Amino acid sequence: MTQQPCTADATPTQPPSGPVAPRRPAPAPRTTEAPPPRHPAVGRAAAGLLSGRAGRPGDGEARSRVEGLLLGLAAGDAAGWPAARHRAARMPEWTRRLTRELDTFAEQNETTTLPVPIALNQPPEPLRLGPSDDAEWAAFTAEAVLASRGAPLSDLSRDRRVRAAVDLAWMSLAAEISTAAARAPEVESAVIPLRARISVRAGLGNLATGLRPPATGHDNPHFFDDAACGRACVLAVVHPGDPAAAADLAEYDARYTQDEDGVHGARAMAAAVALALAGAPTQDCVAAALGQLPPGSEIARNAQHAVALARTAGAAGDGVHGRAFGLVPLLEHQIIDHVYSYGIAAADTVPVALALVLASDGAVDEAVPAAACLSRVADSAPALAGALAGALGGARSLPASWRAACRTLAGCALPRLAGLDLVELAGRLTAVEPSFTAQERPGGLGIHETDA
Repeated sequence: MTQQPCTADATPTQPPSGPVAPRRPAPAPRTTEAPPPRHPAVGRAAAGLLSGRAGRPGDGEARSRVEGLLLGLAAGDAAGWPAARHRAARMPEWTRRLTRELDTFAEQNETTTLPVPIALNQPPEPLRLGPSDDAEWAAFTAEAVLASRGAPLSDLSRDRRVRAAVDLAWMSLAAEISTAAARAPEVESAVIPLRARISVRAGLGNLATGLRPPATGHDNPHFFDDAACGRACVLAVVHPGDPAAAADLAEYDARYTQDEDGVHGARAMAAAVALALAGAPTQDCVAAALGQLPPGSEIARNAQHAVALARTAGAAGDGVHGRAFGLVPLLEHQIIDHVYSYGIAAADTVPVALALVLASDGAVDEAVPAAACLSRVADSAPALAGALAGALGGARSLPASWRAACRTLAGCALPRLAGLDLVELAGRLTAVEPSFTAQERPGGLGIHETDA
């Protein structure tokens, strides 16, 4: 089955037109029971951070890590081959049609010269190297975090303010979709002001029809994908050094669009990045991520296997350089699914990202290129690896050329974000007072109705 992109004329309240994407086969029947409690596994350094024995990062270091998080995610997003197709959405439609026709020609004539996105007589700027959908949806979440500082929410705790702002952001977007559908002569012709993953489109459609989380993520054909994982990396900024609180916040957001492994993956990435932002070592960040994955779940099995492969590679004593690249064939053959028609399952991409960051000891310039080599998961695994490695190493861990190429959003998924500067966004996020209180657990707005 060939990949069917989620186009702007897809109906928000009904399945997209054309072939319907089949649900990824689940390893076991789904259940609405509460998942088993997560116990974040952290090392001694991370435990020191949580107990207050380790010093908080200074303002300069904190900003560098947040900047590294955003730029690392954006660089990984840009490095994957799907980014060129996402960015091609800013080109005239006929250029994409010609690319499809050339692809059909190659298939029918059995030629091995394959087409790439083209500009022809149009300005080629949209096709140049740069971030695409993952970075823009991460920025969407960052804007919600920034909005939580508003006066209307000032009587709430820090965590609850962010949750309220996240809810407002999703409901506002759903209202835009409802308005566009109402103005169209027929719902199929509605012009929707965004491009997004199937899970996000379905979740927004559910919100537009009156559903609320967790139903919006549960009643969703792509509940298992990793759309919430990039958003979770940004939400970790709210709780640096506290993986449990960061994971809980990430789950709150993930429930709008995901369920099961899609939620577990978001929790894992948030926990890992939260420790990275506080200066914990790579192995403790990965351990915290593993601690968020319920035993017996597909994502837990894959993550444990992938991390074991990385640890075995590390035990060989050949040095860090090239270790992540050496892991690529093993991950390709032993972790990544080759059956389903989309390579965005959290059960694949999160384990790959964790393994490559561990194998590279947090080196973004090792982890991201290795992740980009895994073509099946190149739409998001490089971005997730880049986010974690960037938070570990800070902004200067990325080459200057990549920082320059990836700091500005193109607006190919969320047009209103065109021109947004991620470096400036990192500065604004750093200025938001974080919560270091591990004991704070929100009430009221803290959980969705059936999550308790």
